[in-house]
Amino acid sequence: METHTQKFKVRLGLFIIGGIALFVLAIFIIGKQKNLFDPVFKLSTTFYNISGLEVGSNVRFSGINVGTVDNIEIINDSTVQVEMLIRKKVQEFIKVDCKAGIGSSGIIGDRILFISQGSTDSPLAKNGQQISSTEPVETDAIMTSLLITADNAAIISDQLAQIMIKLNNGQGTLGKLIQDTIIAENINDIIFNLKSSSEGLDENMNAAKENFLLKGYFRRKDRAADEKKDSIADSKK
Repeated sequence: METHTQKFKVRLGLFIIGGIALFVLAIFIIGKQKNLFDPVFKLSTTFYNISGLEVGSNVRFSGINVGTVDNIEIINDSTVQVEMLIRKKVQEFIKVDCKAGIGSSGIIGDRILFISQGSTDSPLAKNGQQISSTEPVETDAIMTSLLITADNAAIISDQLAQIMIKLNNGQGTLGKLIQDTIIAENINDIIFNLKSSSEGLDENMNAAKENFLLKGYFRRKDRAADEKKDSIADSKK
């Protein structure tokens, strides 16, 4: 009988100790999230739409968690006030012209509140300071924009497919140029004739240079070109 009583007391004692340990751990975790063990100061801001932000959400500055959202209150039909608890040691970096915004910790992560950096010559924010904000971009608006872009891409793809079909069938001016072998041969003949004309022009120019009546003209022209090259070379030196 005494043995069973002692075992019961031991179990009861272990249960109580475990309960106290869990209670202390819970207080520590909650206190850490609420910054109860660190000196803090308050900031507030307002939004038209908080886009899913909740009490307890992280507050980030320069990508670092520096506090939590302490309270969210509807002021009127178009304004929601958000109060933050920020670690005191970060106060020296928070300026009055800093802006608050709402984002996500990932593509589909929890909503967070972030504070942008202010200007270097701006005064420091005080306890209870209200800073300005930038409205968040709604996920629905992003999805709508993506759907519109996808629809436009589908339309463009369909139009390109129709153009390629017409080209392959020889429709339109470009299609005829691609498919019609006679037009292609005519273009080749034109290019050949132009090349031949260019070679003939070069021969005529060479013959003109050999003509004794025009030799003086071409010599003066070559001499002027040489003098110009020499002046350019001297200026570079």
